[in-house]
Amino acid sequence: MEKRELADCPVEITLKLIGNKWKILILRELMDGTKRFGELKKSIGKITQKILTQNLREMEHDLLLERKVFAEIPPRVEYTLTETGYSLELVLNSLFLWGEEYRERIKFEKDKGE
Repeated sequence: MEKRELADCPVEITLKLIGNKWKILILRELMDGTKRFGELKKSIGKITQKILTQNLREMEHDLLLERKVFAEIPPRVEYTLTETGYSLELVLNSLFLWGEEYRERIKFEKDKGE
């Protein structure tokens, strides 16, 4: 694996690794355990096969997940978070809580304005 320069700012490092909506959703799905490609695609929704493949490869390269290929016909591929990937659970939980609070705040503001 080639050596990469990491940003000085920890927030920038984190955003570089998981800073798009697809990677966050992939992480969310894999927090529950190993999944096959088709399961991920179905559970994430409107992601294309190309974009899912690209993001999975980047996340594997960044050591956030592992890809296991089974020598079967048809081939079976499974994805599992690494320890590093699972360490992002706190980040995802914080995003979840913030999103819940935001949704409630917006709902409250809308109801108050009616």
